[in-house]
Amino acid sequence: MPRKIYPNIKRSVKISGHATSVTIEEPFWNEIKDIATTKGMSLNALISEIDEDFEGNLSSAIRIYVLHHIKGQ
Repeated sequence: MPRKIYPNIKRSVKISGHATSVTIEEPFWNEIKDIATTKGMSLNALISEIDEDFEGNLSSAIRIYVLHHIKGQ
């Protein structure tokens, strides 16, 4: 069975009043958008919150956040 390839896609977001970009695979991007909608937040607001709570690379922080959310942590 062939493996599905999810390319990294660069996206612009605004966090804490400034523009930045994250490079993240489509499944993670779709999930973070769904989480923001469920929480009644804008995507930029949720990503700003993630940026405040995690140190290091923002793209990685989003992936970890999504993973924790899915696992119910």
